[in-house]
Amino acid sequence: MTTEAATRRIPGAPCWVSLLAHSLSATQEFYGALFGWEFRPGPQHFGPYARAFLNGREVAGLGELAPDRHLPVAWTTYLASDDADTTAEQIRSCGGTVAVGPLDADSAGRMAIASDPHGAIFGIWQGRTMMGTALSEEPGTPVWNELVTQDTDSVRTFYEHVFAFEAEAADPPGFDYLTLHLKGRAVAGIHGVGADLPRDRGPHWMTYFAVPDTDAATRRVTELGGHVLRPARDSAHGRLATVADVEGAVFTVIQPR
Repeated sequence: MTTEAATRRIPGAPCWVSLLAHSLSATQEFYGALFGWEFRPGPQHFGPYARAFLNGREVAGLGELAPDRHLPVAWTTYLASDDADTTAEQIRSCGGTVAVGPLDADSAGRMAIASDPHGAIFGIWQGRTMMGTALSEEPGTPVWNELVTQDTDSVRTFYEHVFAFEAEAADPPGFDYLTLHLKGRAVAGIHGVGADLPRDRGPHWMTYFAVPDTDAATRRVTELGGHVLRPARDSAHGRLATVADVEGAVFTVIQPR
């Protein structure tokens, strides 16, 4: 399930995750205590923003929403692009929506915020001086990104056409899951959950963060003011749990096999 940081530079591969919250300080305190992140200022175009570092290397971004913007707080997966403007046009031509950008984030790169035809939000990142997540496969780093949607057939063509993914269906049949490959490597997934799709969230991209002990991590989430949405359970890729932070942003923690 995990991917090397170098893989994330391939156009289409997840390369960065970012969260916009109402209180940057409270969010930094939560993730700093949970994952051991340290923070440094990042581009301030949309307001206060900080990059999270682990062992001196960039792993994620945290920003603060303007006080008058009452938007859902959620992690956003960014997909790599060699040309954000061209990718934005491909998104539009395939039935998606580009809500923000493309625009420059200082000298770090060029970005856009988009959604697929069913409304799942994701970002586009064309790196310049900052290419994306610099550390992977370590506790406290993003190790997998997965689109959770009603069914895989309805969005498969969109992601294949825009990002040139090669999709492989799950085995055994009956489990509605596609693994997305680029240059022979698994980089992301699409999970069709049918009627189990959360009504309050709709289709969305889920970020998985590695932890050394999933059960301990879920206890820590609760201690820090977050919530456990799906308790720790075993899977083919490791022990995982779905949790939410202090402002309700949902993510998954996994103890990889």
